[in-house]
Amino acid sequence: MTPTLSPRTVRLIMALFFLHPFALGGWFAQIPLVQANLGLTNAQLALALLGMPVAFITMSKLAAKVVDRYGAPFVFITVFPLQTATALFPLYAISQLTLFAALVIFGSAVAFLSVALNVYAGQYEKASGASVMNRCHGFWALGLMVGSLLAATLAKPLSPDLIILVLAASSAAVAMWSARSLPDLKPQTSQGPQSTPRRKLRDYPSALFLIVLFVVSVTMTEGAMTNWGAVYMAERLPEGATTAGLAITVYSGSLAFGRFVGDFLKVRIGAANLARLTVGIAILGILLLVAPLPPIVAFAGFACIGLGVSVGFPLAVSAAAALEDAHDADNIAFLSIIAVGSNVIAPPIIGLLADSIGMTFALAALLPGLCLSLIMARHLSSNALRTAPARSKQVDAA
Repeated sequence: MTPTLSPRTVRLIMALFFLHPFALGGWFAQIPLVQANLGLTNAQLALALLGMPVAFITMSKLAAKVVDRYGAPFVFITVFPLQTATALFPLYAISQLTLFAALVIFGSAVAFLSVALNVYAGQYEKASGASVMNRCHGFWALGLMVGSLLAATLAKPLSPDLIILVLAASSAAVAMWSARSLPDLKPQTSQGPQSTPRRKLRDYPSALFLIVLFVVSVTMTEGAMTNWGAVYMAERLPEGATTAGLAITVYSGSLAFGRFVGDFLKVRIGAANLARLTVGIAILGILLLVAPLPPIVAFAGFACIGLGVSVGFPLAVSAAAALEDAHDADNIAFLSIIAVGSNVIAPPIIGLLADSIGMTFALAALLPGLCLSLIMARHLSSNALRTAPARSKQVDAA
């Protein structure tokens, strides 16, 4: 391993994944306050909150071009301060429309950093032959949890805008310092968007669409669980029970655990086998939710689902990055757009189905898609390890 691909580089990458969602966690903690201040109903708030995923979907392609041209470290250094400033915008919204607009702006900064982080982790995997993507996403989940926890802890001594400023600014300062020490891992075959024609849908490799077919249902399941898990448990538990929220706690904990052990398992059993194993566990979890079993069994179901969907997106990102050196950023951006879109549309679909056929049967509707993901898992076998020696030589030459 060369000095530029030292263990310190891995630690810096994971530190950036950990620091990125601090501002986001601070914002999540303030959503109830903003809703109360603006007098929004749940439906009105839901529409306003679409601003962030809309920004991610629309800005990911531009982010990929910027990363491809200037490199991920440049994006880290320039966009982390922008994320700090824009994280404050939603707190100053005066209506549903302005909240939506503020979240579009804030979400654009979040999207740029998200694409850059995933591209850089993918480039590192190809250059070194090491598997780090799952752990990186595990640190992201941990950072989101820590950011939210700090925001809740600081709620009494500090005002909401000061809380977000402290979280976003401190994490950005450390992130910028860390990014200065990162090597630029842009493949030498990539000449940036100026020399690369605009890609049409037919220009993407066919293998990328097979990867997309795998990841769509996994991310839909993620969106469904985070938005409807507590509602499902509230319906199953006796009236007045206060433990429904534990469903999300159990789900999130197993999600983080799965991501931290994902790279270890990927090296030992391979990406495709790991995908089959985890998706199978997710299917088992859904069955535990929809089967006529005691409510306590549902918590085991949430644990299975969290573990089952934990590594799906990271595995897909690694596979997409390994398809092409010249277009790894573009492939990841395309995959991210589909994944985020699936995550966004899942909650309203589940809600509509729940109104007509009940929450239990609505969650059962996720099963056919997960079965498709189980079949498509075989397309996640990455060529990263096979290309690692050549890529490592390129980095040495750089």
